[in-house]
Amino acid sequence: MPYYVTTPIYYVNAEPHLGHAYSTIGADILARHMRQRGEDVFFLTGTDEHGEPVARAAEAQNTTPQELADRNAQRFKDMMPLIDVSNDFFIRTSDQPHKDEVARVMQRVYDNGYVYEGMYEGWYCPRCADFKSEHEMGEGHTCPIHKIPLEQQSEQSWFFKLSAFQERLEQLFADQPEWVMPRHRYNEALSFIKGGLHDVALSRAKLSWGVPLPWAPDQVMYVWFDALLNYLTALTYAREGENLHDRFWPADVHVMAKDIIKFHAVYWPALLMAADEPLPKRMFVHGYLLMGGEKMSKSLGNVLDPFKVIELFGSDALRFYCYREVSFGQDGAVSTEGFETRYNTELANEYGNLASRTLAMIGRYRDGVIPEEPDETGLEEDFAGAADELSTRFDALEVTAALDDVWSLVRRLNRYAEERAPWQLAKDPERADELDATLYGLAEGLRVVSILLHPFIPQSTTKMLAAIGCEADASSLATAEFGGREGAGAGGRKIGELPQLFPKLEAAGD
Repeated sequence: MPYYVTTPIYYVNAEPHLGHAYSTIGADILARHMRQRGEDVFFLTGTDEHGEPVARAAEAQNTTPQELADRNAQRFKDMMPLIDVSNDFFIRTSDQPHKDEVARVMQRVYDNGYVYEGMYEGWYCPRCADFKSEHEMGEGHTCPIHKIPLEQQSEQSWFFKLSAFQERLEQLFADQPEWVMPRHRYNEALSFIKGGLHDVALSRAKLSWGVPLPWAPDQVMYVWFDALLNYLTALTYAREGENLHDRFWPADVHVMAKDIIKFHAVYWPALLMAADEPLPKRMFVHGYLLMGGEKMSKSLGNVLDPFKVIELFGSDALRFYCYREVSFGQDGAVSTEGFETRYNTELANEYGNLASRTLAMIGRYRDGVIPEEPDETGLEEDFAGAADELSTRFDALEVTAALDDVWSLVRRLNRYAEERAPWQLAKDPERADELDATLYGLAEGLRVVSILLHPFIPQSTTKMLAAIGCEADASSLATAEFGGREGAGAGGRKIGELPQLFPKLEAAGD
């Protein structure tokens, strides 16, 4: 089945930071898991390059908007392999095919009678690129997000008839209670709609950096309309000579941060309705990563810079921490101290050290060959149905809960090693069968958890699976069955070298 997942497209008036990485990694985890299930996945990310914030930032840096967009878009592109993201396409809204398709879609909205010309007056945040209604403003006509004074603006504009979709949007939310997730974000979006929708400015007459309106080219499109359409337009040119619209639209899930919920959960469905396009199936709204005055890390200082983390510890460490520490969908505190704790106790000890000592014992006690599958290991019940339960979690977009479930199996393997004490069994030749069963159980358990963990920490799990001759298993969730099937599984395989997956923090250097 086709599966289409998107991130928000990131604004190029600034450089990438941890929040951008968090959104993108979340979408990547979904994409990787669905590929393991054999789905036909298309994963989109990219950059939002038009509008007043970019024009102002370019002016402040004594450059052109296009030059600024080119420079910062490349930084976002460069971030993707650094965080090990497997996107299928990277869209830039300054791409000419995107602009051409935006014009076609908006002409359809115009032809359907959902735009009109008028004068707009209101309070505007240049950093949000958004006009604020009275109930959206902070005290003293300020932006509640950026804490800056709003600008009162008046200009001739074209308007989008958002108010025409009041009833249809209310019905959408009533019919699809999981259309916006998690539930408190659904309630937030519905509250905005219930408060009464007003028509919104579609164009900017005072700005030249944007996509011209096809019926009034002297005005450029308000940046949010141009940006939201990227999810549609990318499908028309992502693969040369092929239009993927009918194959992948509507999107299965849009992943985004909570600050842009109004545009995605209200403006976006109304715009699609106006253009006679099917609506996306779901959108998932995550919270913010919050940093307070926590104790500093000796290696990372007091700023959790994703690029510094990757430089010192690798991309898997960042990916794991983000989704282990902060529940997907909630605000959550992050800190350098918290990162160190997760890294040392969970990645280095509970997974990395378990893998190293298991393979070392197989090398020492069984000449590097994993024993054949025994009748019973004592782990079968713990692992029964794990892959199906993981799929259920992902279908509900419970990404952090999915990771928690798999990590409980990692901890079960550590307890199993302590309970069975293979280093003691090896001293008694009469307990050879028990030792074989224990070593098989540890190796097979590591094989299964590595497949389940692969969407989260793909580099480390690939190394682990390669070390037991099961690297190909990472691509299929069907192989994540304890004991394998039809000759699959860890039994009888010759182990290879396993590099230290997560060197302890002290060894990483400052």
